Amino acid sequence: MTVRETLQFAGRCQGVGFKFDMLLELARREKNDGIKPDEDLDIFMKSLALGGQETNLVVEYIMKILGLDICGETLVGDEMLKGISGGQKKRLTTGELLIGPARVLFMDEISNGLDSSTTYQIIRYLRHSTHALDSTTIISLLQPAPETYELFDDVILLCEGQIVYQGPRVAALDFFRMMGFSCPERKNVADFLQEVTSKKGQEQYWNVLDHPYRYIPAGKFAEAFSLYREGKNLSEELHIPFDKRHNHPAALATRTYGAKRLDLLKTNFQWQKLLMKRNSFIYVFKFVQLLLVALITMSVFFRSTMHHNTIDDGRLYLGSLYFSMVIILFNGFTEVSMLVAKLPVLYKHRDLHFYPSWAYTLPSWFLSIPTSFMEAGGWVVVSYYTMGYDPAITRFLRQFLLYFFLHQMSIGLFRLIGSLGRNMIVANTFGSFAMLVVMALGGYIISGDHIPSWWIWGFWISPLMYAQNSASVNEFLGHSWDKRAGNQTNYTLGKAILKVQSMYPESYWYWIGLGAMVGYTILFNMLFTIFLAYLNPLGRQQAVVSKSELQEREKRRKGESAVIELREYLKHSESSGKHFNQRGMVLPFQPLSMAFSNINYYVDVPLELKQQGISEDRLQLLVNVTGAFRPGVLTALVGVSGAGKTTLMDVLAGRKTGGVIEGNIYIYLVIPKGKTLLQEFLVTVSRLMFIPLA
Repeated sequence: MTVRETLQFAGRCQGVGFKFDMLLELARREKNDGIKPDEDLDIFMKSLALGGQETNLVVEYIMKILGLDICGETLVGDEMLKGISGGQKKRLTTGELLIGPARVLFMDEISNGLDSSTTYQIIRYLRHSTHALDSTTIISLLQPAPETYELFDDVILLCEGQIVYQGPRVAALDFFRMMGFSCPERKNVADFLQEVTSKKGQEQYWNVLDHPYRYIPAGKFAEAFSLYREGKNLSEELHIPFDKRHNHPAALATRTYGAKRLDLLKTNFQWQKLLMKRNSFIYVFKFVQLLLVALITMSVFFRSTMHHNTIDDGRLYLGSLYFSMVIILFNGFTEVSMLVAKLPVLYKHRDLHFYPSWAYTLPSWFLSIPTSFMEAGGWVVVSYYTMGYDPAITRFLRQFLLYFFLHQMSIGLFRLIGSLGRNMIVANTFGSFAMLVVMALGGYIISGDHIPSWWIWGFWISPLMYAQNSASVNEFLGHSWDKRAGNQTNYTLGKAILKVQSMYPESYWYWIGLGAMVGYTILFNMLFTIFLAYLNPLGRQQAVVSKSELQEREKRRKGESAVIELREYLKHSESSGKHFNQRGMVLPFQPLSMAFSNINYYVDVPLELKQQGISEDRLQLLVNVTGAFRPGVLTALVGVSGAGKTTLMDVLAGRKTGGVIEGNIYIYLVIPKGKTLLQEFLVTVSRLMFIPLA
């Protein structure tokens, strides 16, 4: 999805919330006071409160604030698809929440990956919306710029899990001045607040000259703050019980989701329809692949070599039916990788209460019907009559109907496995194991009479067993097999073949198999919905503190000075370290220099931009970039978010898998001191590397 489509989807999922009631109240007050609002402002307020398709104006406003208007039609991208930059993705995540009606925002380090001007613009917008709408906003920032820090009303300073200061921003310096620390005039206040609580940076701010400096741990600051006027006022306010009589009825949300469930279902349907359209290449490729396999299968089981005379002929038809169903079953295996790739986004939407899990699974199930219709229909149309099956049109339609629900069952099965595995390796392993069990116990490789008693339960729950029996009954009870199997039996040839394979020859077994496919499809999709709703992602890391770090924190908490053992000191000393055995080794290497000239990088213009009138076929992201990297020189690559820093590094590292790259990259050795250019050239001429890029 593009940036604009992502924000529109987030806005429709979160709804308008309190904004509609706010608009009604505003209109009532304007009418009572005889105020005629500004036309542009009135349009914006109505679009803010109506939601649905009318959220486009709000989306444009949020994109303008976040600086995403220049990449509104660009795909977000992932590890394999070129998209927006890392900083722009960070801003997009912030925009997904800002576009909603949330009254309380907890935002953790939203400035990571952003330049200072963009951070300032975002915080300024949050300040205005917080003051105007009387909302609550808590933002965690790491060393904000001075102008950004000045936008905040209150400050909470946290150190080692303890609140060192909490109160008005303007009173923070007074508290630390009382503790004996002063902030220099040209020092950033935010940097001062972070350094004054650290052991390394605290001493430089000590201003009590008649007393020697002694490290003050975070616990001492917390105790002093509880006795400070701001701490006392805060403690007194917290001890006053809340009077529920003054509680506003709309203070707490009464609904889990921001929009109506039917609206969420429609929004998800449009979203998945768009994704299906964007991924149309995958579905077309799968269909073409299936047709090619059908043509190959048709040539192997061609009707001129297939007869209807003996039981051995029937076994050939059983093999062709089994192979056809295995191919249809395998064709749903791609759902595993496609779902696992979507799971991070789905878990994010679930945790943000964008929509319930069934609002995703129902549209995905419904949209899979056309693909099942095409793939099952394509296989049956190509293979049925050319492989010599019974020519009755009713049996042709029955086989198509069975294969259709078999494909639906396979899609549900592999989506279930993907939601249960939640990891590409685990899900593929489970999927392969499931295919092995289903195929082995399907009744063809090993007939039902020869399956061990402890595995007979697997035979009865295998979906392929019901599909195999249903397809076999549909074929072998037809007119082509309605002949005597021999003089020693009263069975027809078709029923004799079914008896030999330990299958059930009654005609109603076709409907039993078809009903089993429908039942398994419903069961797998229900389990898929449940797993998507309640299972969490795999591999969540828990916070772990090492023993040495825990001891260091405990010493800082108690105000004790850390004691370094003599052996540890000597181990890191230049003069005495040679007497102790060191682990590891130093590998010899020769420093290299890197130069690049006239680097140009182009990507294809998205179809959405072409529809807006852009005539160029390629978009240039790097324009004649020239430079050099030398050994022993630390080089900083600086630029605002979206300037092309990551793009340039990927091009130089050879990581770009798409687009067009032009220019030259040179990598060569540095000439050591004491050698002439000719001497070094004769030694290392073969090591000179020249990489032409176009």
